[in-house]
Amino acid sequence: MLNLGTFGILGGDRRQISLIEGLAQDGLNVYVTGFENANFSDSVTKASIEETIENSKYIVFPLPATKDSSTLYAPFSKNKIFLDDKIANNLSNKKIFCGISRSLTKTSKNFKKLQIFDYAKREEFAIRNAIPTAEGALEIAMREYLGTINGSRCLIAGFGRVGKALSMVLWGMRANVVVSARKPEDIAHIKSQNYTAILTSEIKKTTGYDIIFNTIPHVIFDAHTLAKCAQNSIIIDLASYPGGVDFEAASRLKIKSIHALSLPGKIAPKTAGAIIKSTIYDIINEEAINE
Repeated sequence: MLNLGTFGILGGDRRQISLIEGLAQDGLNVYVTGFENANFSDSVTKASIEETIENSKYIVFPLPATKDSSTLYAPFSKNKIFLDDKIANNLSNKKIFCGISRSLTKTSKNFKKLQIFDYAKREEFAIRNAIPTAEGALEIAMREYLGTINGSRCLIAGFGRVGKALSMVLWGMRANVVVSARKPEDIAHIKSQNYTAILTSEIKKTTGYDIIFNTIPHVIFDAHTLAKCAQNSIIIDLASYPGGVDFEAASRLKIKSIHALSLPGKIAPKTAGAIIKSTIYDIINEEAINE
């Protein structure tokens, strides 16, 4: 690893706490803001946002940086921390890492002038997050479904990174796994794993699922599809907002549906923090190579 400078962590949840401790264990100096209600090792310095920015080479915002387009997402903070033009201007010479960077740029147009690396857009970040997402989906299914996963009939809509990981996990639990995809090569891949393959466009023609997992980030399960294939199912939507399920229609049809967002941070914050750290290290190493 490169000889890195000081990191400043601005806000975040348990994922960032894991990230902070991981950086400190790597021997790095870490300043943190927005963590008055959290405890850290002695090598971590709690400071104001101005002090953290001044003393840090790298600044890390959480995922998302803000939930209200105004204040820092900082659930461990005693007070609200506002993101504004002044904060953006103070960051002018820093390398900034952020999850969902568009949430940050909404707080001040001056953020658009800064060097911001969105770690959530990185391919390795998405791949590393697929397993904790799959495990979180399984945990929800085991809690909500009245039967056993073993022997249940499960549909996974989409065969991307999460769909692949979830298929493997459910197959290992001896579920009957049906997976949908659009591309012929994905259909071939699904069949090669001994799962049942269907075209995503054909979902509405199938039925008999105990649990449906959606990973597709646009509406696949509209009212018509729900009425056809999900009357006796539990639906767990893993896709980012707004998801792939018409939740109003599901409620009207009395179909239990759960929009399960940000599962790695909720069910495996230690792993999620380590994933953020590894991805940031990857970006720093790439930047060093290209300089």
